[in-house]
This record gives sequence, structure tokens and C-alpha cells, in this order.
Amino acid sequence: MSPSATRSNPPRVVIIGGGFAGLYCARQLRGAPVQVTLIDRTNHHVFQPLLYQVATGGLSPANIAVPLRGVFRRQKNVTVLLGEVTDFSPAERLVRLADGGAVEYDYLVIAAGMQNFYFGRDEWAPHAPGLKTLDDATEMRRRILSAFEAAEREPIFAEQVKWLTFVVVGAGPTGLELAGTLAEIARDTLRHDFRRINTQKARILLLDGSDRVLPTYVPSLSASAKRQVEALGVEVRLGTMVTGVDPEGVRVRADGVEQLIPAKTVLWGAGVVASPLGRKLAAATGAEVDRAGRVFVGDDCSVAGHPNIFVLGDLAHQIWRADQLVPGVAPAAIQHGSYLARLIRRRIEGRPTPPFRYVDKGSLATIGRAAAVADIAGWRFSGYFAWLAWLLIHIFFLIHFQNRLLVMIQWAWNYFTFARSARLITGRSRDASSPP
Repeated sequence: MSPSATRSNPPRVVIIGGGFAGLYCARQLRGAPVQVTLIDRTNHHVFQPLLYQVATGGLSPANIAVPLRGVFRRQKNVTVLLGEVTDFSPAERLVRLADGGAVEYDYLVIAAGMQNFYFGRDEWAPHAPGLKTLDDATEMRRRILSAFEAAEREPIFAEQVKWLTFVVVGAGPTGLELAGTLAEIARDTLRHDFRRINTQKARILLLDGSDRVLPTYVPSLSASAKRQVEALGVEVRLGTMVTGVDPEGVRVRADGVEQLIPAKTVLWGAGVVASPLGRKLAAATGAEVDRAGRVFVGDDCSVAGHPNIFVLGDLAHQIWRADQLVPGVAPAAIQHGSYLARLIRRRIEGRPTPPFRYVDKGSLATIGRAAAVADIAGWRFSGYFAWLAWLLIHIFFLIHFQNRLLVMIQWAWNYFTFARSARLITGRSRDASSPP
């Protein structure tokens, strides 16, 4: 047990981040003799794998997010704080907040996740939103739907074409999902909604610098994914490096030739970087970080020299096997959170703790309606059954039963009607070049 903890003052566990790792860690500490404080910049947990569904109008934000206070309403040993962590004081066992406050801890768990990364070209961000938060998703939705509205009003054909050209940068799972769904929106959902434009003539381009889509998947599944997304009408350009993004479109280089792709809507799915809290923790503890800002941790997820400080999820640089890192995916974060809850319980009881062992449960990526690829327990398949597996697994991992029910109903409605009822333009533009 922590030196400062007694029967009347149980160990204080401070968890930073209400994502998968932080949420599961706090939930698994239900009934444990600890006092948990969960700190997050927002008041909700977001099911990030479905953010693209909000961005493309398939689901509303409330379908994939749940208030953190609601999650822990009946878990009396958890206190939720809305706040932003700015620094750490390991010697004093303090977490410092942006409003000047501080929170004491005996065990510190940092699961702050990742953020969009533009490879040192942050000036691209206003013109090419990424997809990591609900705000990102609603902003992306606003830009997509506003582009069709602007095209409807545009009298000059060349400008209309720009509004109907959508460029998705990055052919990983996020980029593939966005491109495929955009093609379905243009081809099916909106085809009867406009009078002056033919939405089916919208052009969707998927760009990536690698030689295949889904580069972390086996080549056969990458090839299948490329065929499926192209069948939806997406133009895939591989071996293509982005050299500039501005209000006029995207500048790219391929085979030594540079060109401008005129487009009013550019969506970013090409890269992520660790939360700045990783480097702040490293400065405070002497820990190492990798090029992406992830913190090196041991096999118990702790920071070297600080056995009571842990880093979980996307923010952790942890070796899995053959010099492979534990991947930055939701199943890994969930396993991290559950493991650390068990570790804290065992330490309090004075029992030894086994090292963390990541169990690879496979990979899934959806492309569009009845189109997906799957690699599960050595079984590799694609098409309708992969898509069905993707649906079932994602519904299972949604946090509340209400969310699961609403998503199932909404997906069934969308499937049979081709509708996307959450096609709402809300908020104001982050980019002056976008339509009002």
C-alpha cells in the first residue's frame, strides 16, 4: 500500500484521460479500496472508431459519446473532474491544472491519447481537419455538407467542380472509411436532394505516400480494400506525397512530378502524434520519449524510476513482440486499462504483479456498405461478412446499452433507406475559405 494511504484514507488513484484506457481502468477499480479521480478536458467519453460516422452524417454525436459522470454515477469511489492537466510534480505527487489547481495522487495513470499530426506543417490544419474529437467530427460534417450547398449555388462550372472535389489524405483505416462513405453519400444519399448539381459526379480522391492502402494489414487484404473502395467510385493515388494544403486545394508530388489538385474540401487522416502531456511527463520524470512523443514504459506500464506512475494506451511506447510496439488501437487501450486496475489491486494487497501481455484480437477496417476487410485469429476475409463482423464488434464495445440500441436502429434505417438523418450543418467554420 502507498505510504500515505491508511484505512481511513485509501490510496488516491488519479487517471488523466477518459478514453478507452482511462475509462476501463476506472471501471475495473469498482469496489477496490481506492479513491479514483478521473480528469478530462471534456465531460464525455467518445467511441473514436465511429467518429467518421458522425463526420459523414450517419450518426449523431450523442450516439457515440456518453457523459463521464453518467458512466460513474453509481461508482462511489470515482470522482470526475473537468479540467486540463498542464504539468506534473512527482516529488510532491501532484498533478497541476490549467486553472491553477492541483490534485494529489498515490498512483498516477496517464492515458491522454493522441492528436492530429501534420508532419511539422501545422499551417495545413485550418484547411484539412483531422478526426480525433467530436468537435473535429462536426466540423468535418459541416465542411462536407456545405461543399454540396456551395456547389448548388455556384454559377461558374470550374468553381462548382472544385466544390464537388473531395480529397482525403491518408489511406489508413480512417482515410479509407471517410473516402468510402463520402462516395456513398454522393452516389446514394444526396442524389435526389439537389436541383442544379448531380452529386453522383462528385470526385473523391484518396491519397497516400505508401504503395498500398491499409499498409499495416497483410498485402492480400490491402489489395482487397483497394478494389472495394475503387468499386465505390473513389480514385486511389498511391505513392503520392502531399507538399501543400491551402484554400485552392492540395499540392502533391508523385514520380517526381508536382501538381495542384483543385479542391475546396480536404480531410486529414494521415498522421497522429502523442499528446503534449507525454513530453511534459518526460521532463518531470526523466523518462524517454520516442519521435512521436510516446513515453517509454516497462512491462508493467510504469515509467522508469517511478513505480507509481503509469502511461497507457496510445501514449505508451511499450514493446510487444519482436520489437513491435503495442499498437495504438482501442482493444490495446482497453487491455491496458483493465490490466492496470488489476495491478493496483494486487499492489494494495501486497501480491506480486505479472507483466502486461497484449493479446492481438485481430484487425477490422470498414470501407462502405457491405464492404470491409478483417484479420481475426488468423482468418482473413473481406466483403459482406467482414462488414457484418465489424458492425457487431463495434456495437458490442459501445459503452451504454442505450447507445448500442440507438446505433443498431440508426444503422438498420440507413442500410435499408440509404438515408443519413444526421446531415446537420452546425457550428462555424475554422477556415476562412470555407462557405459560411
